[in-house]
Amino acid sequence: MRMRPTLSWTPTADLPPGTTDVGPVADALSAGGVLVLSGAGISTESGIPDYRGEGGSLSRHTPMTYQDFTASAQARRRYWARSHLGWRTFGRARPNAGHRAVAAFGRHGMLSGLITQNVDGLHQAADSEGVVELHGSLERVRCLSCGAMSPRHELARRLDAANPGFAPVSATINPDGDADLTDEQVGDFRVLPCTVCGGILKPDVVFFGEAVPPQRVEHCRELVHGATSLLVLGSSLTVMSGLRFVRQAAQAGKPVLIVNRDATRGDAHARARVALPLGSTLTTVADRLGIPVDGLSAT
Repeated sequence: MRMRPTLSWTPTADLPPGTTDVGPVADALSAGGVLVLSGAGISTESGIPDYRGEGGSLSRHTPMTYQDFTASAQARRRYWARSHLGWRTFGRARPNAGHRAVAAFGRHGMLSGLITQNVDGLHQAADSEGVVELHGSLERVRCLSCGAMSPRHELARRLDAANPGFAPVSATINPDGDADLTDEQVGDFRVLPCTVCGGILKPDVVFFGEAVPPQRVEHCRELVHGATSLLVLGSSLTVMSGLRFVRQAAQAGKPVLIVNRDATRGDAHARARVALPLGSTLTTVADRLGIPVDGLSAT
């Protein structure tokens, strides 16, 4: 019997309350050596919903799991139909003030690294450098048989050609890049094989129920080890892939700071959780530190 991955958690009453004081975040950045760990919440202001916040996608949508994707041709048809439609919108998303502020902190030498749990590429689009994509990227496609990698836009062109007229309407795009579609809307959507070996294609992302590659985890652990402090932005830390780095930092005596409107699974390990919107909060911090964002002078 397959176990379903952990998708939610229930906050306990003994978690410390959130604060509106951005001073600890500004102080940490001023000291330098900050490792950023970002989650879906930093991309909501770019039009991509998060999983667990208010109106999060898990209230209406169960993400594809690795086990279902590999076991069922119908599950793959449903996934690729939804993902292909979602890509048309997801691929047009642009960085918001939060992404731009993080990039500015990096340009000013305040960051020791940046790990993102997101698969949207928006940190890179904001010109952040050295981004570690913990869960991969939707911009790449990998063959499960031969391992061949290819750009997502190439598969998108092939899918357009194989499914002429496929244009169902969906009002919602999810954090994993797919759109909400009914089985009727999916219809007989044609899924394409690898052009190298004919194998099964999968986006180069870590699905729920799938392990993050060990070498990537170890690289992130090294970043935590070398950091002065850890700043978590927009993550509920529900799944262990991100929470383990919070625990590592706390056990090493490194300050953990969280900016997230809702309580997180890492709050018990944090010096403070700033319960404010990310974009305006990080812009305020940049302004306090006298750091221009997007090349504009701070005011």
